[in-house]
Amino acid sequence: RGGVDSSVLADTEHRKSRLLRIVDLLADAGAASGYIGMEASALRGSREESYRELIRAVIEEIAGEGNAVIVAHAASMALTGRDGVLRVLLTALPEIRIRHLAASEGVDHREAARLVKDGDAARAAYVKKFYAIDREMPTHYDVVVNTGTLGPERAADLIAHAAGAAE
Repeated sequence: RGGVDSSVLADTEHRKSRLLRIVDLLADAGAASGYIGMEASALRGSREESYRELIRAVIEEIAGEGNAVIVAHAASMALTGRDGVLRVLLTALPEIRIRHLAASEGVDHREAARLVKDGDAARAAYVKKFYAIDREMPTHYDVVVNTGTLGPERAADLIAHAAGAAE
């Protein structure tokens, strides 16, 4: 219909269903907060566990479809031990990351430094909370790529080559 391939429509609908599950879960969590007889901390714990389960399920579902790049929610941690997955850590010196962020976001050096620091702290807290990992290590990954040294294009080529070799 309308010159659009049916597989594109099916893929779009499939992605939409994932989003709807997340929205439904968030809506249910909001409604559940009014439930009487449950302590707030117990409710918060069950809601956080629901989020954790949903995030892992979506990551597993996407990984199961194959040929995917998942760049969120510390997906490499959720996929540890899974065959057919290449877990890649992109890194660079903080100063390089700060300069890149300042340029891409149009902020000054000081604001970019704060954003990098806050982002690193948030990621560390997320990994600790959701995966019980106190300190993220290079050994949690199959490949570690320093984009500060290689640059984005060479890093992408290296990752594509490694992914092809891993198949």
